Amino acid sequence: MKSTSDVIRPGIIAGFLGATTVVAWILIVDTIQGRPLYTPGFLAAALFGIEPAAVGPGSIAALTAIHYAVFFAFGLAASAALRQVRGAPGILIGLVLGFLFFDLMFYSSVAVTGVDIVGTLGWVRVLIGSVAAGIVLIAYLSVTRTVPTRTWVDALRQHQILREGVVTGVIGATIVALWFLLLDLLTREPFFTPAALGSALLYGARGVQEVSLTPPPVIAYTFLHIAAFAVVGLVATAILTSAEREPRILLGAVLLFVTFEVLFLGLAAIAASWLLDALGWWNIVVANMLAAFGMGAYLWRRHPALVHALRDTSLERPA
Repeated sequence: MKSTSDVIRPGIIAGFLGATTVVAWILIVDTIQGRPLYTPGFLAAALFGIEPAAVGPGSIAALTAIHYAVFFAFGLAASAALRQVRGAPGILIGLVLGFLFFDLMFYSSVAVTGVDIVGTLGWVRVLIGSVAAGIVLIAYLSVTRTVPTRTWVDALRQHQILREGVVTGVIGATIVALWFLLLDLLTREPFFTPAALGSALLYGARGVQEVSLTPPPVIAYTFLHIAAFAVVGLVATAILTSAEREPRILLGAVLLFVTFEVLFLGLAAIAASWLLDALGWWNIVVANMLAAFGMGAYLWRRHPALVHALRDTSLERPA
């Protein structure tokens, strides 16, 4: 039977590391933006119901204490839970925990303060900090566990869909990135496209004149870009794997791709319509088509059984 100290000590340390990860991320972003301690000052003002100008060292210290106390609680809960789980890949649990942090930040901030803190600070920076904290917290607990765990690398080696999905996503993300990099070099400034998308998501840019050609928006959007294509790659791999048994599923995959393409353009038009004018909707369509071709070519070669199945089975049911 595990002693209480086997849960409390690693839980406290894991919570401390997770909380410190968020603090470090906030300080880095605020410093890069030329506004040191802006975020803790804003959060203290919202939490304690005071004017930003009235925020002092005491308010920030109280906010920091609450921040660490919350993460200590998460660390203890995660430590106790992981003692009951064997063989789970830590990074995946960390990602889930990170998204949980993000959701709690959004809903609790609105419920407690009445202020949309996530929207004000920028959901991208909040999401990155939350996911990083979740991964660090769980990574420490996974390393200190006495039972064997599977790492991310082990999961990739053992699970074909996961492995092929990640590779497929990287292929698609790289093709789109290279396409827009070439366009930027020929028609605008290098890295204009990720800077524009990152500025719209991070800083709420409302036009080309507000695009920030600096590393933060470029790096932040690149992270999201790769993550989004990794998800698409996992979905595509799962569909093709299922299509080996039932080829007609491919028809649904084609419809899914078309729907995704239209949805992406629609969301872009709603969120920041100026992006479509700046980037060119046809450039977006061409980039995604090239990515789909590259991803499809890779998966086609990885699934020869599907090729043989398609030769023997019609995609349409006989009348």
